[in-house]
Amino acid sequence: MTDRKKVGLIRVLTTEDDDFLQAHGRIIESEFPSLSVTSRCIPEQYEGVHDDETERIAIGKVAAEGRRFAQEGFDAVYISCAGDPGVRPLQEELSIPVIGAGIAAAHCALVWNLPVGVLGITDDTPREMKQILGTRIVGSLRPEAIHTTLDLLRPEAADWLTESARQLQKAGAKILVLACTGLATINAAPMLSQRTGIPVIDPLRAAGAMLSNILRYGGRKTCLVSD
Repeated sequence: MTDRKKVGLIRVLTTEDDDFLQAHGRIIESEFPSLSVTSRCIPEQYEGVHDDETERIAIGKVAAEGRRFAQEGFDAVYISCAGDPGVRPLQEELSIPVIGAGIAAAHCALVWNLPVGVLGITDDTPREMKQILGTRIVGSLRPEAIHTTLDLLRPEAADWLTESARQLQKAGAKILVLACTGLATINAAPMLSQRTGIPVIDPLRAAGAMLSNILRYGGRKTCLVSD
């Protein structure tokens, strides 16, 4: 495909492992072949974004990478973090679409109009998700042993996540939204859907779907709002 749209992907976890860095881009390209993804990570955040302080530190770094992609002629910028650090300022500043994983996942959840359980690596629902989903959220959980995205790579992580997902079900959740793109790296959504029997929204794939459609039909400037 010669007319693939160029997406600049920003990872908020610092890594020197190129295979790991490219993981999210590979998933998007494999499922949305109209997109060509270039991935970069922000510097000096080896545990990623997992609380208010790490998010605060990341915002300026994300903004710098986003501007760089725009200056290099990319068609869109995607911040691969469900906390959406820097997304809103970049949407205001840049003339190209800027998508955040958490915003995309939350908007996808709205389509179902069901009570939502949020499963991630922070104690609270990310701000943008909370604003978009509002009273549809029946609970937000972080497995007790998981503190950063790196913990998701531990062999016990699947069982920890399943336990939290079932707790959210008991609280009334009829759909789960994953609030960490590291859960896409380990392909948690289909596993959790199979174990719980309810839909699970993967933020990485939600963002990929939005990018694909926006770049095909939405023109140069598109902002997702949370009114």
